[in-house]
Amino acid sequence: MNALTVNLKPVLELTDEQFFQLCQANRDLRFERTATGELIIMPPTGGETGNRNAGLTAQLWIWNEQYKMGIAFDSSTGFKLPNGADRSPDASWLRLERWNALTQEQQTKFIPLCPDFVVELLSPSDSLKVAQEKMREYIDNGVRLGWLINRKLRQVEIYRQGQEVEVLESPVTLSGEDVLQGFTLNIEAIW
Repeated sequence: MNALTVNLKPVLELTDEQFFQLCQANRDLRFERTATGELIIMPPTGGETGNRNAGLTAQLWIWNEQYKMGIAFDSSTGFKLPNGADRSPDASWLRLERWNALTQEQQTKFIPLCPDFVVELLSPSDSLKVAQEKMREYIDNGVRLGWLINRKLRQVEIYRQGQEVEVLESPVTLSGEDVLQGFTLNIEAIW
């Protein structure tokens, strides 16, 4: 099943609050919204992808519990990017001082910031081109480090601010570099 894109603009333009309420009223669906206001209805993942994503998020969460430098998020978390898009990376992380600067209401709703770190795990039904465009959007909006994991090709594309995309073939681990100091993802568990 592929993601569906609905263009509401000619008929309706959702406010941020209306979009949030739409997501809350349809919890069985996963929505994203582009910077131009198109509504993207994301299909649920299959069991294998869901399991690998849970493992990835668990590794990030366990590291974060040890170092306590920020807040880790799973794929159900919405972020309001500076360009106006609402995105939900498969896993993400935000520095603690940025999280603490938010009001209680901002922490409760879609987070009005771009994460410092994101991971997208390519599902069999995902378009590589669309996923790469999303990764560039994250970088353009302030992500400092991003990983696009392509299990089918056993490749990882690494996105960094101000640098060309680096492609790794069948890595065993991935480093959180200076963004997630001390974090090493065991990617063998993800393949």
